[in-house]
Amino acid sequence: MRSSLLTLLVAATVALAGCGLLDSVARDETASWSANKLYAEAKDAMSSGEYNKAIKYYEKLEARYPYGRFAQQAQLEIAYAYWKDNERASAIAATDRFIKMHPNHENVDYAYYLKGLASFNERGIVGKLTNQAIDDRDPKALRESFMAFKELITRFPKSKYAKDA
Repeated sequence: MRSSLLTLLVAATVALAGCGLLDSVARDETASWSANKLYAEAKDAMSSGEYNKAIKYYEKLEARYPYGRFAQQAQLEIAYAYWKDNERASAIAATDRFIKMHPNHENVDYAYYLKGLASFNERGIVGKLTNQAIDDRDPKALRESFMAFKELITRFPKSKYAKDA
């Protein structure tokens, strides 16, 4: 008797959990969107400063259309959105991912530039709370920024980002 009651309880829990999963899938407004619409909505979100929303749309675009014409651009846009949203570590990780996946992409120079910018402005929690001066900070982030900018200038001396780097 006890065993059948436990089995019934487990079955009811699984059934209720399954209903919740189906309900969350049904609520995804982007499920039927094309790659063009996802990209356009993400760009609109970026323009209006809704970076988290833009990141969500770009990630869905990349996941649903990994070989489409917008997938690689979405990866760069994700890095930029993280940088704009002051998520420096995520921006650096996104640029590293792009550089590793697309070392010969026509915009890889921009990825190095963005990585340098994100690394340059990276501060720890204490630095953010105390408004720490740049010369009092751990030089690791500045060194990483320098290396990203150096790689950009070395590999792409005629890039439009080289002068600023």
